[in-house]
Amino acid sequence: MTEAAARTRRTRGGGGAARRAERTSVSFDTAKYIERNIPNYEVLSEAALDMIEANAEQILEEVGVNFVNNPAALERWREAGATIEGERVRIPKGLARELCKTAPASFTQHARNPERNVVIGGNTLVCAPVYGPPFVRDAAGGRRYATMDDFQKFVKLGYMSKWLHHSGGTVCEPTDVAVNKRHLDMLLAHMTLSDKPFMGSVTDPSRAQDSVEMCEILFGKEFVQENTVMTSLININSPMTFDDIMMGALEVYAQNNQACIISPFIVGGAMAPVSVAGTLTQVLAELLAGVAYSQLIKPGAPVIAGAFVTSIDMNSGAPTFGTPEASHILYGAGQLARRLGLPFRSGGGLCGSKLPDAQSAYETAHTHNAALLGGVNFMLHACGWLEGGLVSSFEKFVVDADQLGILHHLARGVEVDENAQAMDAIREVGPGGHYLGCEHTQNNFKTAFWRTDVFDYKPFETWHDEGARDTQTLASARVEQMLATYQQPALDPEIAAKLQAYVDDKKASMPDAFV
Repeated sequence: MTEAAARTRRTRGGGGAARRAERTSVSFDTAKYIERNIPNYEVLSEAALDMIEANAEQILEEVGVNFVNNPAALERWREAGATIEGERVRIPKGLARELCKTAPASFTQHARNPERNVVIGGNTLVCAPVYGPPFVRDAAGGRRYATMDDFQKFVKLGYMSKWLHHSGGTVCEPTDVAVNKRHLDMLLAHMTLSDKPFMGSVTDPSRAQDSVEMCEILFGKEFVQENTVMTSLININSPMTFDDIMMGALEVYAQNNQACIISPFIVGGAMAPVSVAGTLTQVLAELLAGVAYSQLIKPGAPVIAGAFVTSIDMNSGAPTFGTPEASHILYGAGQLARRLGLPFRSGGGLCGSKLPDAQSAYETAHTHNAALLGGVNFMLHACGWLEGGLVSSFEKFVVDADQLGILHHLARGVEVDENAQAMDAIREVGPGGHYLGCEHTQNNFKTAFWRTDVFDYKPFETWHDEGARDTQTLASARVEQMLATYQQPALDPEIAAKLQAYVDDKKASMPDAFV
Protein backbone atom coordinates (compact mmCIF):
# COMPACT_ATOMS: atom_id res chain seq x y z
CA MET A 1 0.00 0.00 0.00
CA THR A 2 1.39 3.45 -0.91
CA GLU A 3 1.89 6.09 1.80
CA ALA A 4 -0.80 8.25 0.26
CA ALA A 5 -3.24 5.36 0.15
CA ALA A 6 -2.39 4.37 3.69
CA ARG A 7 -3.05 7.91 4.88
CA THR A 8 -6.39 7.94 3.07
CA ARG A 9 -7.47 4.60 4.49
CA ARG A 10 -6.87 5.86 8.02
CA THR A 11 -8.78 9.12 7.63
CA ARG A 12 -12.19 8.17 8.93
CA GLY A 13 -14.95 10.12 10.65
CA GLY A 14 -14.58 13.10 12.95
CA GLY A 15 -15.43 15.72 10.33
CA GLY A 16 -14.88 19.35 11.29
CA ALA A 17 -13.94 18.61 14.90
CA ALA A 18 -11.12 16.35 13.79
CA ARG A 19 -9.83 18.92 11.29
CA ARG A 20 -9.97 21.71 13.90
CA ALA A 21 -8.04 19.54 16.37
CA GLU A 22 -5.37 18.86 13.77
CA ARG A 23 -5.02 22.56 12.86
CA THR A 24 -4.63 23.70 16.46
CA SER A 25 -2.29 20.94 17.66
CA VAL A 26 1.46 21.30 18.16
CA SER A 27 3.68 18.58 16.69
CA PHE A 28 7.11 18.13 18.25
CA ASP A 29 10.10 17.61 16.00
CA THR A 30 11.14 13.97 15.66
CA ALA A 31 14.16 12.85 13.70
CA LYS A 32 13.61 10.14 11.12
CA TYR A 33 14.78 6.67 12.11
CA ILE A 34 18.52 6.16 11.61
CA GLU A 35 19.77 4.98 8.24
CA ARG A 36 23.38 3.81 8.47
CA ASN A 37 25.96 5.05 6.01
CA ILE A 38 28.69 3.25 7.94
CA PRO A 39 29.65 -0.43 7.84
CA ASN A 40 28.60 -2.93 10.48
CA TYR A 41 31.29 -4.15 12.84
CA GLU A 42 31.70 -7.91 12.49
CA VAL A 43 33.79 -10.04 14.87
CA LEU A 44 33.11 -13.56 13.55
CA SER A 45 34.71 -15.12 10.51
CA GLU A 46 32.70 -17.07 7.95
CA ALA A 47 34.11 -20.28 9.40
CA ALA A 48 33.00 -19.30 12.91
CA LEU A 49 29.51 -18.42 11.69
CA ASP A 50 29.22 -21.73 9.83
CA MET A 51 30.27 -23.58 12.98
CA ILE A 52 27.74 -21.79 15.20
CA GLU A 53 24.95 -22.37 12.70
CA ALA A 54 25.78 -26.07 12.45
CA ASN A 55 25.91 -26.40 16.24
CA ALA A 56 22.56 -24.63 16.63
CA GLU A 57 20.92 -27.02 14.15
CA GLN A 58 22.43 -29.94 16.05
CA ILE A 59 20.99 -28.65 19.34
CA LEU A 60 17.51 -28.34 17.81
CA GLU A 61 17.71 -31.89 16.44
CA GLU A 62 19.37 -33.66 19.38
CA VAL A 63 18.43 -31.65 22.49
CA GLY A 64 15.29 -29.90 21.29
CA VAL A 65 13.24 -27.12 22.86
CA ASN A 66 10.25 -27.17 25.20
CA PHE A 67 6.84 -25.74 24.30
CA VAL A 68 5.10 -25.92 27.67
CA ASN A 69 1.34 -25.99 28.38
CA ASN A 70 0.59 -25.59 24.68
CA PRO A 71 -0.83 -28.74 23.03
CA ALA A 72 -1.77 -26.81 19.90
CA ALA A 73 1.84 -25.72 19.41
CA LEU A 74 3.03 -29.30 19.78
CA GLU A 75 0.53 -30.44 17.17
CA ARG A 76 1.65 -27.70 14.76
CA TRP A 77 5.25 -28.85 15.14
CA ARG A 78 4.25 -32.49 14.68
CA GLU A 79 2.47 -31.66 11.42
CA ALA A 80 5.52 -29.68 10.27
CA GLY A 81 7.78 -32.71 10.72
CA ALA A 82 9.25 -32.31 14.22
CA THR A 83 9.52 -35.14 16.74
CA ILE A 84 7.44 -34.65 19.89
CA GLU A 85 8.19 -36.32 23.23
CA GLY A 86 6.03 -34.92 26.01
CA GLU A 87 6.54 -31.16 25.70
CA ARG A 88 9.96 -31.51 24.04
CA VAL A 89 10.14 -30.56 20.35
CA ARG A 90 13.08 -31.89 18.35
CA ILE A 91 13.39 -30.16 15.00
CA PRO A 92 15.10 -31.96 12.10
CA LYS A 93 18.13 -30.24 10.66
CA GLY A 94 17.14 -27.56 8.16
CA LEU A 95 13.41 -27.47 9.01
CA ALA A 96 13.45 -24.38 11.24
CA ARG A 97 15.69 -22.47 8.85
CA GLU A 98 13.41 -23.33 5.93
CA LEU A 99 10.35 -22.12 7.85
CA CYS A 100 12.13 -18.86 8.71
CA LYS A 101 12.49 -18.00 5.02
CA THR A 102 8.93 -16.64 4.81
CA ALA A 103 9.59 -13.96 7.46
CA PRO A 104 10.17 -10.54 5.85
CA ALA A 105 13.66 -9.01 5.88
CA SER A 106 12.16 -5.63 6.76
CA PHE A 107 8.77 -4.08 7.38
CA THR A 108 7.14 -0.74 8.09
CA GLN A 109 5.48 -0.16 11.44
CA HIS A 110 2.79 2.45 10.95
CA ALA A 111 2.16 5.20 13.46
CA ARG A 112 -1.15 7.06 13.71
CA ASN A 113 0.82 10.02 12.38
CA PRO A 114 2.23 8.68 9.10
CA GLU A 115 5.20 11.04 9.41
CA ARG A 116 6.32 8.91 12.38
CA ASN A 117 6.24 5.57 10.51
CA VAL A 118 9.41 3.52 10.99
CA VAL A 119 11.12 0.97 8.76
CA ILE A 120 12.61 -1.93 10.75
CA GLY A 121 15.29 -3.93 8.95
CA GLY A 122 18.07 -3.45 6.42
CA ASN A 123 20.34 -0.54 7.34
CA THR A 124 17.90 1.16 9.73
CA LEU A 125 17.99 1.68 13.50
CA VAL A 126 14.79 2.47 15.41
CA CYS A 127 15.16 3.60 19.04
CA ALA A 128 12.48 2.80 21.65
CA PRO A 129 12.53 3.60 25.39
CA VAL A 130 12.96 1.50 28.52
CA TYR A 131 10.56 -1.42 28.98
CA GLY A 132 9.25 -3.21 32.06
CA PRO A 133 10.60 -1.73 35.34
CA PRO A 134 8.24 -1.86 38.37
CA PHE A 135 10.05 1.08 40.01
CA VAL A 136 10.72 4.66 38.97
CA ARG A 137 13.27 7.15 40.24
CA ASP A 138 13.64 10.89 40.09
CA ALA A 139 15.80 13.34 42.00
CA ALA A 140 12.91 14.70 44.03
CA GLY A 141 11.08 11.51 45.02
CA GLY A 142 13.84 8.91 44.92
CA ARG A 143 13.06 5.26 44.19
CA ARG A 144 9.41 4.19 44.44
CA TYR A 145 6.82 1.92 42.85
CA ALA A 146 5.63 3.21 39.48
CA THR A 147 2.13 4.64 38.99
CA MET A 148 0.00 5.32 35.95
CA ASP A 149 0.80 9.01 36.34
CA ASP A 150 4.49 8.12 36.00
CA PHE A 151 3.70 6.02 32.94
CA GLN A 152 1.86 8.88 31.27
CA LYS A 153 4.75 11.26 31.99
CA PHE A 154 7.22 8.88 30.33
CA VAL A 155 4.97 8.64 27.25
CA LYS A 156 4.88 12.44 27.06
CA LEU A 157 8.65 12.68 27.38
CA GLY A 158 9.06 10.05 24.68
CA TYR A 159 6.74 11.93 22.37
CA MET A 160 8.74 15.13 22.87
CA SER A 161 12.20 13.51 22.49
CA LYS A 162 13.58 14.40 19.08
CA TRP A 163 15.94 11.44 18.67
CA LEU A 164 13.50 8.79 19.93
CA HIS A 165 11.50 7.20 17.12
CA HIS A 166 9.15 4.94 19.04
CA SER A 167 6.86 5.29 22.06
CA GLY A 168 7.71 1.78 23.32
CA GLY A 169 5.51 -0.38 25.49
CA THR A 170 5.64 -0.88 29.26
CA VAL A 171 7.87 2.13 29.92
CA CYS A 172 7.24 1.38 33.60
CA GLU A 173 4.85 -1.03 35.32
CA PRO A 174 2.05 1.06 36.91
CA THR A 175 1.40 -0.80 40.14
CA ASP A 176 -1.58 1.35 41.19
CA VAL A 177 -3.78 -0.26 38.51
CA ALA A 178 -4.96 -3.88 38.62
CA VAL A 179 -2.72 -6.31 36.72
CA ASN A 180 -5.57 -7.49 34.51
CA LYS A 181 -6.54 -3.91 33.56
CA ARG A 182 -3.38 -1.84 33.43
CA HIS A 183 -2.57 -2.83 29.85
CA LEU A 184 -5.71 -0.99 28.74
CA ASP A 185 -4.61 2.28 30.37
CA MET A 186 -1.07 1.86 29.06
CA LEU A 187 -2.23 1.35 25.47
CA LEU A 188 -4.63 4.28 25.77
CA ALA A 189 -1.74 6.49 26.91
CA HIS A 190 0.43 5.50 23.94
CA MET A 191 -2.45 6.01 21.51
CA THR A 192 -3.63 9.39 22.82
CA LEU A 193 -0.63 11.12 24.45
CA SER A 194 1.76 10.37 21.56
CA ASP A 195 1.50 9.82 17.84
CA LYS A 196 4.62 7.68 17.53
CA PRO A 197 4.47 3.90 16.96
CA PHE A 198 4.05 1.72 20.05
CA MET A 199 4.09 -1.84 21.40
CA GLY A 200 1.25 -4.17 22.40
CA SER A 201 0.63 -6.14 25.57
CA VAL A 202 2.09 -9.66 25.93
CA THR A 203 1.25 -10.58 29.54
CA ASP A 204 -1.70 -12.74 28.45
CA PRO A 205 -3.10 -13.77 25.05
CA SER A 206 -6.38 -12.01 25.89
CA ARG A 207 -4.45 -8.78 26.46
CA ALA A 208 -2.76 -9.18 23.11
CA GLN A 209 -6.23 -9.50 21.59
CA ASP A 210 -7.32 -6.34 23.43
CA SER A 211 -4.30 -4.59 21.89
CA VAL A 212 -5.36 -5.66 18.39
CA GLU A 213 -8.95 -4.53 18.98
CA MET A 214 -7.87 -1.11 20.28
CA CYS A 215 -5.67 -0.71 17.20
CA GLU A 216 -8.65 -1.55 15.03
CA ILE A 217 -10.46 1.40 16.62
CA LEU A 218 -7.44 3.68 16.15
CA PHE A 219 -6.46 2.67 12.60
CA GLY A 220 -9.46 0.80 11.22
CA LYS A 221 -9.90 -2.98 11.16
CA GLU A 222 -8.98 -3.48 7.52
CA PHE A 223 -5.86 -1.33 7.86
CA VAL A 224 -4.65 -3.37 10.85
CA GLN A 225 -5.10 -6.65 8.99
CA GLU A 226 -3.15 -5.35 5.99
CA ASN A 227 -0.41 -3.41 7.81
CA THR A 228 1.80 -3.68 10.87
CA VAL A 229 0.85 -1.15 13.55
CA MET A 230 2.36 -2.86 16.62
CA THR A 231 5.67 -4.40 17.58
CA SER A 232 5.58 -6.54 20.72
CA LEU A 233 8.20 -8.26 22.87
CA ILE A 234 8.06 -12.07 23.08
CA ASN A 235 10.76 -13.30 25.46
CA ILE A 236 12.01 -16.88 25.37
CA ASN A 237 12.56 -18.49 28.78
CA SER A 238 16.17 -19.42 28.27
CA PRO A 239 17.44 -22.03 28.15
CA MET A 240 15.23 -23.22 25.29
CA THR A 241 11.76 -23.00 26.82
CA PHE A 242 8.74 -21.38 25.16
CA ASP A 243 5.91 -20.78 27.64
CA ASP A 244 2.23 -20.70 26.79
CA ILE A 245 1.70 -17.05 27.83
CA MET A 246 4.32 -15.61 25.50
CA MET A 247 3.54 -18.07 22.71
CA GLY A 248 -0.16 -17.35 23.10
CA ALA A 249 0.49 -13.63 22.64
CA LEU A 250 2.73 -14.39 19.65
CA GLU A 251 -0.06 -16.47 18.11
CA VAL A 252 -2.52 -13.57 18.40
CA TYR A 253 -0.13 -11.06 16.88
CA ALA A 254 1.08 -13.31 14.06
CA GLN A 255 -2.49 -14.19 13.10
CA ASN A 256 -3.24 -10.46 12.86
CA ASN A 257 -0.12 -9.50 10.88
CA GLN A 258 1.47 -7.69 13.83
CA ALA A 259 5.20 -7.87 14.51
CA CYS A 260 6.88 -9.72 17.37
CA ILE A 261 10.39 -9.36 18.73
CA ILE A 262 11.33 -12.97 19.41
CA SER A 263 14.08 -12.61 21.94
CA PRO A 264 16.04 -14.91 24.24
CA PHE A 265 16.50 -13.30 27.67
CA ILE A 266 19.90 -14.52 28.80
CA VAL A 267 22.23 -13.88 31.69
CA GLY A 268 25.42 -15.59 30.55
CA GLY A 269 26.72 -18.19 32.97
CA ALA A 270 23.24 -18.72 34.43
CA MET A 271 20.91 -19.19 31.46
CA ALA A 272 23.55 -19.89 28.80
CA PRO A 273 27.19 -21.03 28.68
CA VAL A 274 29.87 -18.64 29.91
CA SER A 275 31.58 -18.61 26.50
CA VAL A 276 30.60 -16.19 23.73
CA ALA A 277 30.45 -18.91 21.07
CA GLY A 278 28.37 -21.21 23.28
CA THR A 279 25.92 -18.45 24.12
CA LEU A 280 25.57 -17.46 20.46
CA THR A 281 24.85 -21.09 19.59
CA GLN A 282 22.03 -21.23 22.12
CA VAL A 283 20.71 -17.82 21.05
CA LEU A 284 20.55 -18.93 17.44
CA ALA A 285 18.84 -22.23 18.29
CA GLU A 286 16.18 -20.39 20.29
CA LEU A 287 15.69 -17.81 17.56
CA LEU A 288 15.34 -20.43 14.85
CA ALA A 289 12.66 -22.27 16.84
CA GLY A 290 10.78 -19.09 17.81
CA VAL A 291 10.80 -17.45 14.39
CA ALA A 292 9.90 -20.73 12.72
CA TYR A 293 6.91 -21.12 15.05
CA SER A 294 5.66 -17.63 14.14
CA GLN A 295 5.74 -18.69 10.50
CA LEU A 296 3.80 -21.87 11.33
CA ILE A 297 1.10 -19.56 12.66
CA LYS A 298 1.13 -17.33 9.59
CA PRO A 299 3.76 -17.43 6.83
CA GLY A 300 5.01 -13.91 6.23
CA ALA A 301 4.19 -12.65 9.73
CA PRO A 302 6.71 -9.89 10.55
CA VAL A 303 9.27 -10.73 13.23
CA ILE A 304 12.45 -9.28 14.71
CA ALA A 305 15.24 -11.60 15.81
CA GLY A 306 16.19 -10.49 19.30
CA ALA A 307 19.19 -11.04 21.52
CA PHE A 308 19.11 -9.67 25.05
CA VAL A 309 22.27 -11.06 26.58
CA THR A 310 24.29 -9.87 29.54
CA SER A 311 26.98 -11.41 31.69
CA ILE A 312 26.88 -12.21 35.40
CA ASP A 313 29.01 -11.09 38.31
CA MET A 314 30.36 -14.37 39.62
CA ASN A 315 30.75 -12.93 43.14
CA SER A 316 27.24 -11.54 43.68
CA GLY A 317 25.22 -13.28 40.96
CA ALA A 318 23.97 -9.90 39.72
CA PRO A 319 23.74 -9.19 35.98
CA THR A 320 26.37 -6.84 34.57
CA PHE A 321 26.07 -4.47 31.63
CA GLY A 322 28.30 -2.67 29.19
CA THR A 323 30.84 -5.50 29.30
CA PRO A 324 33.09 -6.54 26.39
CA GLU A 325 31.54 -10.02 26.36
CA ALA A 326 28.06 -8.54 25.88
CA SER A 327 29.36 -6.47 22.96
CA HIS A 328 30.95 -9.53 21.37
CA ILE A 329 27.64 -11.39 21.64
CA LEU A 330 25.72 -8.44 20.19
CA TYR A 331 28.08 -8.17 17.22
CA GLY A 332 27.94 -11.94 16.61
CA ALA A 333 24.17 -12.14 16.97
CA GLY A 334 23.83 -9.33 14.45
CA GLN A 335 25.88 -11.29 11.93
CA LEU A 336 23.74 -14.39 12.50
CA ALA A 337 20.49 -12.43 12.14
CA ARG A 338 21.66 -10.88 8.88
CA ARG A 339 22.54 -14.32 7.52
CA LEU A 340 18.98 -15.37 8.35
CA GLY A 341 17.68 -12.31 6.51
CA LEU A 342 15.85 -10.97 9.57
CA PRO A 343 15.66 -7.59 11.35
CA PHE A 344 17.73 -7.58 14.55
CA ARG A 345 16.91 -6.34 18.06
CA SER A 346 19.51 -5.82 20.78
CA GLY A 347 21.30 -3.12 22.72
CA GLY A 348 19.80 -0.29 24.74
CA GLY A 349 20.84 2.14 27.46
CA LEU A 350 21.69 -0.77 29.73
CA CYS A 351 23.45 -0.34 33.06
CA GLY A 352 23.58 -1.84 36.53
CA SER A 353 23.97 1.47 38.35
CA LYS A 354 21.50 2.55 41.03
CA LEU A 355 21.74 6.22 40.01
CA PRO A 356 22.19 8.20 36.78
CA ASP A 357 25.90 8.55 37.54
CA ALA A 358 29.26 7.85 35.90
CA GLN A 359 28.75 4.08 36.01
CA SER A 360 25.41 4.37 34.26
CA ALA A 361 26.91 6.69 31.64
CA TYR A 362 29.87 4.44 30.82
CA GLU A 363 27.80 1.25 30.64
CA THR A 364 25.07 2.91 28.58
CA ALA A 365 27.54 4.44 26.14
CA HIS A 366 29.23 1.08 25.57
CA THR A 367 25.90 -0.56 24.73
CA HIS A 368 24.60 2.32 22.60
CA ASN A 369 27.75 2.29 20.49
CA ALA A 370 27.73 -1.49 20.17
CA ALA A 371 24.11 -1.36 18.99
CA LEU A 372 24.93 1.18 16.31
CA LEU A 373 28.04 -0.62 15.09
CA GLY A 374 26.54 -4.10 15.43
CA GLY A 375 23.71 -3.50 12.98
CA VAL A 376 20.81 -3.40 15.45
CA ASN A 377 17.53 -2.49 13.74
CA PHE A 378 15.32 -2.10 16.82
CA MET A 379 16.89 -0.89 20.06
CA LEU A 380 14.58 -1.34 23.02
CA HIS A 381 15.60 0.25 26.36
CA ALA A 382 17.33 3.04 24.41
CA CYS A 383 16.68 5.52 27.23
CA GLY A 384 15.68 5.51 30.91
CA TRP A 385 16.97 2.09 32.06
CA LEU A 386 18.53 1.95 35.55
CA GLU A 387 19.44 -0.67 38.15
CA GLY A 388 19.55 -3.66 35.81
CA GLY A 389 16.08 -2.93 34.45
CA LEU A 390 14.31 -2.62 37.80
CA VAL A 391 13.98 1.17 37.58
CA SER A 392 12.82 3.68 34.98
CA SER A 393 14.65 6.93 35.69
CA PHE A 394 13.21 10.27 34.59
CA GLU A 395 16.61 11.98 34.59
CA LYS A 396 18.33 9.15 32.77
CA PHE A 397 15.47 9.04 30.25
CA VAL A 398 16.13 12.59 29.04
CA VAL A 399 19.94 12.23 29.19
CA ASP A 400 19.90 9.00 27.19
CA ALA A 401 17.34 10.35 24.72
CA ASP A 402 19.56 13.39 24.19
CA GLN A 403 22.63 11.22 23.58
CA LEU A 404 20.81 9.18 20.93
CA GLY A 405 21.44 12.20 18.73
CA ILE A 406 25.10 11.22 18.63
CA LEU A 407 24.16 7.87 17.09
CA HIS A 408 22.27 9.69 14.34
CA HIS A 409 25.33 11.76 13.50
CA LEU A 410 27.77 8.86 13.68
CA ALA A 411 25.54 6.82 11.37
CA ARG A 412 25.72 9.48 8.67
CA GLY A 413 29.35 8.71 8.04
CA VAL A 414 31.81 11.29 6.69
CA GLU A 415 30.74 13.58 3.87
CA VAL A 416 33.34 14.26 1.18
CA ASP A 417 31.43 16.51 -1.22
CA GLU A 418 32.79 19.87 -2.36
CA ASN A 419 31.42 21.73 0.67
CA ALA A 420 32.86 19.15 3.08
CA GLN A 421 36.32 19.37 1.49
CA ALA A 422 36.40 23.04 2.55
CA MET A 423 39.17 23.96 0.13
CA ASP A 424 37.87 27.53 -0.27
CA ALA A 425 37.95 27.97 3.51
CA ILE A 426 41.53 26.72 3.75
CA ARG A 427 42.57 29.09 0.95
CA GLU A 428 40.68 32.02 2.52
CA VAL A 429 42.20 31.65 5.99
CA GLY A 430 45.72 30.61 5.05
CA PRO A 431 48.58 30.14 7.53
CA GLY A 432 48.17 31.71 10.97
CA GLY A 433 44.54 32.78 10.58
CA HIS A 434 41.35 31.43 12.12
CA TYR A 435 38.14 30.03 10.72
CA LEU A 436 35.55 31.67 12.98
CA GLY A 437 34.65 34.42 10.55
CA CYS A 438 35.32 32.80 7.20
CA GLU A 439 32.51 32.30 4.71
CA HIS A 440 32.51 28.50 4.96
CA THR A 441 32.07 28.62 8.74
CA GLN A 442 29.27 31.20 8.47
CA ASN A 443 27.46 29.00 5.95
CA ASN A 444 27.79 25.78 7.96
CA PHE A 445 28.06 26.55 11.68
CA LYS A 446 24.42 25.87 12.51
CA THR A 447 24.60 22.25 11.36
CA ALA A 448 28.32 21.43 11.47
CA PHE A 449 28.43 20.05 15.03
CA TRP A 450 25.94 18.03 17.02
CA ARG A 451 24.90 19.82 20.20
CA THR A 452 23.32 18.46 23.35
CA ASP A 453 20.11 19.85 24.84
CA VAL A 454 21.04 18.73 28.36
CA PHE A 455 24.76 18.96 29.11
CA ASP A 456 26.58 22.16 30.15
CA TYR A 457 29.28 23.57 27.86
CA LYS A 458 29.58 26.98 29.57
CA PRO A 459 32.78 28.42 31.08
CA PHE A 460 33.44 27.58 34.71
CA GLU A 461 32.52 31.05 35.97
CA THR A 462 29.12 31.03 34.24
CA TRP A 463 28.44 27.43 35.36
CA HIS A 464 29.34 28.35 38.94
CA ASP A 465 27.21 31.51 38.96
CA GLU A 466 24.21 29.50 37.67
CA GLY A 467 24.37 27.12 40.63
CA ALA A 468 27.16 24.68 39.70
CA ARG A 469 24.56 22.19 38.51
CA ASP A 470 25.60 18.59 37.87
CA THR A 471 24.14 16.39 35.14
CA GLN A 472 21.30 15.00 37.28
CA THR A 473 20.24 18.53 38.25
CA LEU A 474 20.30 19.65 34.64
CA ALA A 475 18.31 16.57 33.64
CA SER A 476 15.71 17.22 36.36
CA ALA A 477 15.23 20.72 35.02
CA ARG A 478 14.90 19.32 31.51
CA VAL A 479 12.19 16.87 32.63
CA GLU A 480 10.28 19.66 34.36
CA GLN A 481 10.55 21.96 31.34
CA MET A 482 9.42 19.29 28.87
CA LEU A 483 6.39 18.23 30.91
CA ALA A 484 5.40 21.88 31.45
CA THR A 485 5.39 22.56 27.71
CA TYR A 486 3.82 19.25 26.58
CA GLN A 487 0.83 19.53 24.26
CA GLN A 488 -1.20 16.52 23.24
CA PRO A 489 -1.11 15.53 19.56
CA ALA A 490 -4.37 15.81 17.65
CA LEU A 491 -6.69 12.81 17.53
CA ASP A 492 -10.11 12.53 15.95
CA PRO A 493 -12.50 13.10 18.92
CA GLU A 494 -14.78 10.29 17.73
CA ILE A 495 -11.89 7.80 17.78
CA ALA A 496 -10.71 9.07 21.16
CA ALA A 497 -14.20 8.57 22.59
CA LYS A 498 -14.42 5.03 21.18
CA LEU A 499 -11.05 4.12 22.67
CA GLN A 500 -12.07 5.43 26.08
CA ALA A 501 -15.38 3.57 25.89
CA TYR A 502 -13.57 0.33 25.00
CA VAL A 503 -11.27 0.70 28.00
CA ASP A 504 -14.15 1.55 30.34
CA ASP A 505 -16.26 -1.37 29.13
CA LYS A 506 -13.40 -3.85 29.41
CA LYS A 507 -12.55 -2.71 32.93
CA ALA A 508 -16.18 -2.93 34.01
CA SER A 509 -16.48 -6.48 32.65
CA MET A 510 -14.09 -8.03 35.22
CA PRO A 511 -13.08 -7.64 38.85
CA ASP A 512 -9.65 -6.31 39.76
CA ALA A 513 -6.85 -8.86 39.97
CA PHE A 514 -3.37 -8.11 41.28
CA VAL A 515 -1.68 -11.39 40.37
